[in-house]
Amino acid sequence: MRPSIANTVNEFGWFHLHRALSQRHRRSIPLRKTMTTWIALFRGINVGGKNKLPMATLRSTLESIGCQSVLTYIQSGNVVFSCEPSSKEAIATRIADAVDENFGFRPQVMLLTKDEFQSAVANNPFADAVAAPKTLHYFFLSTPPVHPDLATIANLATATERFDLIENVFYLHAPDGFGTSKLAKSVERKLGVGITARNHSTVEKLAGLLNPE
Repeated sequence: MRPSIANTVNEFGWFHLHRALSQRHRRSIPLRKTMTTWIALFRGINVGGKNKLPMATLRSTLESIGCQSVLTYIQSGNVVFSCEPSSKEAIATRIADAVDENFGFRPQVMLLTKDEFQSAVANNPFADAVAAPKTLHYFFLSTPPVHPDLATIANLATATERFDLIENVFYLHAPDGFGTSKLAKSVERKLGVGITARNHSTVEKLAGLLNPE
């Protein structure tokens, strides 16, 4: 039995109505935005009673500018967070602006992607030093050094100190003490770029925050 013209039109109309409603429903579903994970390393905060920046308040400040899943570690200013994709410069500026507005000073903030940070850990040339994590230091560089004065740095090293420059990280093993190391005090000037340093204990903790079990 052939379908009537009325039934055909009716079915045709329902088909288009169903498709229109389906398309409208799909358009109404918000797309989940891709988030990028960052590590922010602050420099010169909570030192000698100056530039005080409580970590709990810092977390809420970052959340107020759109950062999510904000985690901090110790008072030196180490933060793991996620936010919508943007340039390092733009995110660092937003963070510095927010801190300046809320605390009255503008901090230096170095940002690393998750991959950059994990590469820094993986590239550590002094694996034998991790057993004494506070003797092993990572100097994170703001930019690649153009003319690093490694010869002078080598002359400053003591008999027990070891160092290496790999990509944007300068590694220093100072078993006799970081605070008294002439080499450590000269790294920024001899490399000619901005730096911020963390010991292996801190780096290892941040790596754990990036990959919670």
